Amino acid sequence: MKWVMAVALVTVACSKGGTAGGTGDKCVTSGIELTAASGVKVEGSPTFEKIRQAGKVIVGVKADEPNLGYKDADGKRCGFDVEMAQLIAARLGIEPSKIEYREIPTTNRETALKGGEIDYYIGTYSITDKRKNEVGFAGPYFIAGQDLLVRKSESSITGKDSLQGKRVCASTGSTPLQRVRSLKLTDDANITEFKAPSECVSQLLDQKTDAVTTDDAILKGFAAQMPAKMKVVGQPFSQEKYGVGVRKEDVAFRNAVNDILEAAIKDGSWKKIYDGTLGLSGSTAVAPAVERY
Repeated sequence: MKWVMAVALVTVACSKGGTAGGTGDKCVTSGIELTAASGVKVEGSPTFEKIRQAGKVIVGVKADEPNLGYKDADGKRCGFDVEMAQLIAARLGIEPSKIEYREIPTTNRETALKGGEIDYYIGTYSITDKRKNEVGFAGPYFIAGQDLLVRKSESSITGKDSLQGKRVCASTGSTPLQRVRSLKLTDDANITEFKAPSECVSQLLDQKTDAVTTDDAILKGFAAQMPAKMKVVGQPFSQEKYGVGVRKEDVAFRNAVNDILEAAIKDGSWKKIYDGTLGLSGSTAVAPAVERY
């Protein structure tokens, strides 16, 4: 794949308000400006041909994860995943303004990709062997791990082994919730569960729980909204490799996206996007090596 691209980096300050994850929050962007590449070719890719003919790209995203995949009260989309989706589109030759976003429920991601409802999906989508039987993945573009979000003043919770006697909140039916229980990190009576992580964050701010647990990428997003009130402990105890979901049979397109991710890591675009989104939490991250299969 050949592409040429102009990237200008500027700093953008955006205001925030409301509670973590609430509809009053304003989008915060990294300030990276992306210009569509010219003369892009991805030989043998039906996905790219569809995008080229349409002059737009349809991307599956999430809209409720602050600084990852988020949509604010003004309808603006932002976050690490959203900006990575925009970077991929630009390097495929599509202006970010030509992206059509579709919010795909977690349980429908494979169906949406296989049915051609979306061209690619990017939204805390963990690469697993089971999912690779149905769809393809480019990446990983981020490696997350289960971690803990606590109040800024908290000093006694330093990792999973310090949760005994502490109140812990997690999303109902989630792997992190199951892991807390299976590892017996705290008594069942101390565990609270809600449908969405944002509800757990509200419990934390109201001092009704001592720690919120899920993927650290999601926790960093919440911490970035209120860095004076919350922090991520920074001791992950699992590993989740986030990938860009594509159609399984379109190997050429998957390779093209892998090329784009590798280039973004090498030229510093990945770091600029991270620093201006999830990095606002105060937690650092290292770009992962792209795996090809």
